[in-house]
Amino acid sequence: MLYKVYQIFVLIPVVILTSMWAGTTMAVMCSISHHPDWWSSFASKWWARIILAAALIRVEVKGREHIVKGETYIFAANHQGAFDIFLVCGYLGVKFRWMMKRALEKVPFLGWGCKHAGYVFVDNRNPGAVRRTYRQAEQILLSGMSLAMFPEGSRSSTGEMQPFRKGAFALAEEMKMPVVPMTINGSYYILPKGKKIRFIKRHKLSLTIHKPIFFEDGEALREECYRSILSALEK
Repeated sequence: MLYKVYQIFVLIPVVILTSMWAGTTMAVMCSISHHPDWWSSFASKWWARIILAAALIRVEVKGREHIVKGETYIFAANHQGAFDIFLVCGYLGVKFRWMMKRALEKVPFLGWGCKHAGYVFVDNRNPGAVRRTYRQAEQILLSGMSLAMFPEGSRSSTGEMQPFRKGAFALAEEMKMPVVPMTINGSYYILPKGKKIRFIKRHKLSLTIHKPIFFEDGEALREECYRSILSALEK
């Protein structure tokens, strides 16, 4: 009960204020600065870390040694809940851009900031929109910036992994780009998927970064990435 009261009077105001700050900072500084990638990374990192700290959530990260500084990757993670985004933004430790649902573009402040920062809003409305999304992702990778995505496409309703969609792995195949699987544990217990507004529960979050995978065949890459993430997923 005390933690619920804390959420109302402390956590929710912190989320609102930091989201306004991060979205505005990204939108303004990415528009006028000569270093938009730095500002995007800075704002999203501290937005996520402040919210997790305010939520009193403990975080554990394993496998950062598998990431080589300066390399370009496609990061692929399982999607257990809303707190996955805070975990990856705050603790992955590299600059990247998200591939995210188009609906998130309408989120006040954050959607505005992500748009100016050059994040990819996945548009599946028609074949032409899909091709534009694909080409935008290609241009980001060609510029040397990594991409992060959830190949399940949406949050799991049960905490267990859903089948992976093909898009990310077809992109990796075409671009000859390594994929870094990442296993997220704990997010489902904090705030599971659902339409009802509910209080969060305290639970440790963990991010396991696996070794990069490189296959020339996209289908084999998808299967290996799934197995790698599943190997560290807690039942």
